[in-house]
Amino acid sequence: MNQDWEDRVTAAWVTFDDYAEEDAADFRAVIDALVAELPAGSPLGPFEQACAWDSTGHSDKAVPLYREALARGLDGYKGRRAKIQLSSSLRNTGQAEEGVKLLTPELGAPSDELDDAVRATLALCLSSLGRDREGLSLVLGALAPHLPRYQRSMANYARALVDPQE
Repeated sequence: MNQDWEDRVTAAWVTFDDYAEEDAADFRAVIDALVAELPAGSPLGPFEQACAWDSTGHSDKAVPLYREALARGLDGYKGRRAKIQLSSSLRNTGQAEEGVKLLTPELGAPSDELDDAVRATLALCLSSLGRDREGLSLVLGALAPHLPRYQRSMANYARALVDPQE
């Protein structure tokens, strides 16, 4: 879509916290109105609607919309966001294993500002499956580069959680 549409979607999301919990449907209506402007078949529509359902506490309604957005070809930055958010919603709906399968390939994807979100969400999915050591390893590995000191030690500890031979 064009930049004007993107700017209006961004502006709508800036107002999200202004809506009380009981006004969630009103916020979703704002997103639905913007989605109605999109050409048929655009992956942005179901993505934005999924985000709105998810953000208003309805992971169950968000899951099929994220899937639809990805099936329609949502890629790049928003496609990666959709995978992160879908994995989180899958975990929330008792499908953490599917979330792990969806996010694991993202560990090898080209690096961007979403890398830590990938690892954090994957760690939550792993924890939901009782794989806490793997999840903690991911979180420590993501945290290590941000520390003012001890980066190498924390990175080594993270690896040792899943490979005790190190």
